[in-house]
Amino acid sequence: MRLGRVANSSPPNYAWFILGAAVIAVSSAGAVFQLIDEVPPILRASWRLQVTALLLLPPFILQFSKMRRDSPDDFARLWEKRVVLAIVGSGLCLWIHFGSWVWSLDHTSLTHSLLFVTAHPLVIVAGLYLMGHSINRKQTTGAIVGFLGAAITLLGVTTEGDVTLIGDAAAFIGAVAIVGYLVAGRFLREWMPLFVYAFPVTLIAATLLAFSSMVLEGTTFSGLPSNSSLIGWGDLIYLPAIAYLAFGPGLVGHTGINSVLRWFPPIIISVAVLFEPLIGSLIGWLLGTAVAPGLFTLLGGPFLIAGVILVTLGLSESGGDAPEPIEEE
Repeated sequence: MRLGRVANSSPPNYAWFILGAAVIAVSSAGAVFQLIDEVPPILRASWRLQVTALLLLPPFILQFSKMRRDSPDDFARLWEKRVVLAIVGSGLCLWIHFGSWVWSLDHTSLTHSLLFVTAHPLVIVAGLYLMGHSINRKQTTGAIVGFLGAAITLLGVTTEGDVTLIGDAAAFIGAVAIVGYLVAGRFLREWMPLFVYAFPVTLIAATLLAFSSMVLEGTTFSGLPSNSSLIGWGDLIYLPAIAYLAFGPGLVGHTGINSVLRWFPPIIISVAVLFEPLIGSLIGWLLGTAVAPGLFTLLGGPFLIAGVILVTLGLSESGGDAPEPIEEE
């Protein structure tokens, strides 16, 4: 996704509606994943990306053919070693992100999972600091506030029954992994059409998740029982949820976020997406998959979100783009 477009100064009213629908769609993924928690988590993640890859295939073919016909120089770049490695690396990061995040949904609360998986701006600023880059006051303050909020939130491990340290850690691993996905995407999407990039990356991640599920969860190619089958998403019991995850968070969220870039500065979109823990928890409560957050989550969560927002604003002011909204959730 390109974040360097110039937004109009006065977005039309319907642009806000599109942005809101996209953010809600992205935020609903965790709760919907929890609706089918009888399916092993890595298999669920694989199903989600398998169906997404199928949806991406037709536009991939169209853009790939157009690129070969109209942009021979860019088409030739597709086969360069560093480009192939970047695509594979992006797929690896998406594999780790989805596998660890969906696994965390079974091992901690929905609110904790969303809080930690969306903390990737903290990972970015910590990485910049460790690599010797200068960070501004907002980045520093945001990192301190964010990590303080995370520490307070983690106190709930001892008092909130559905919260575990390993589940929170898995969600945070998902945040770390998505940084690699964003870095690769930033490099490739400067010149590569959207679906030419998104399809192979999604296919790689879906394939790796399928193999991981076979090794770790004992799933098979057999159609029965469907909740342990690599193609079990086709069962009418699971198809509605998986189809929604592919169309809703995947396409409506992704397409909506991309479409409003023509009207909004990237920082507006980045900050809007950071409210996913709040919106996602509310959706989970409405669907019956989440309970009210405990005391330490209520105390630490706002600090964590505020810290992430400050870091995002600081990254935008430092001359670089804010962290990109995650496209594939």
